[in-house]
Amino acid sequence: MADKALIVIDVQNDFCPGGALAVSGGDTIVPLVNRMIADAGHVILTQDWHPAGHSSFASTHAGKNPFETVAMPYGEQTLWPDHCIQGSQGAAFHPDLEWTKAELVIRKGFRPSIDSYSAFYENDHETPTGLAGYLRERGISELTMVGLATDFCVAYSALDAVREGFSVTVALEACRAIDLGGSLVAMTQRMKEAGVSLV
Repeated sequence: MADKALIVIDVQNDFCPGGALAVSGGDTIVPLVNRMIADAGHVILTQDWHPAGHSSFASTHAGKNPFETVAMPYGEQTLWPDHCIQGSQGAAFHPDLEWTKAELVIRKGFRPSIDSYSAFYENDHETPTGLAGYLRERGISELTMVGLATDFCVAYSALDAVREGFSVTVALEACRAIDLGGSLVAMTQRMKEAGVSLV
């Protein structure tokens, strides 16, 4: 257990029913995630943490709507409804999530000009969050990922973790997807091809 960690991704109010970017059934994973937290030797959480007026918000681009895309210096960016604004109730962890056992909370998306899906890198795939170094210093090599959403923040985190040399399992029953334009099938395939274990 010493070399294994559970990474709980973005189980926040805005990604649950009633939230600004609700994932269908997002709240239904909480009891299972809580059981996994209780059983885990090490627990790390990620938290989407955007400043107001973030560049990934459709509201900051005149004439653009949520789920359209724009070209950013780092590539194509999906535009989202305003969500997980720093200090807001929407950015808070789901009230039933038993998260206090977490040894680390990685906040992402706090740089105004770049979005961040992965727990390891911003969307430029170059700017690190520091998580890989933290895990290596702690001697952790095996990761299990759960949370929201399967086809965005979970998948990108899993792909980056494999690239960083970690052994990665995604527990699909403890994830829920946005499934934007076939993104769930596409990202599931990418994870499989990269060597992520999907259970």
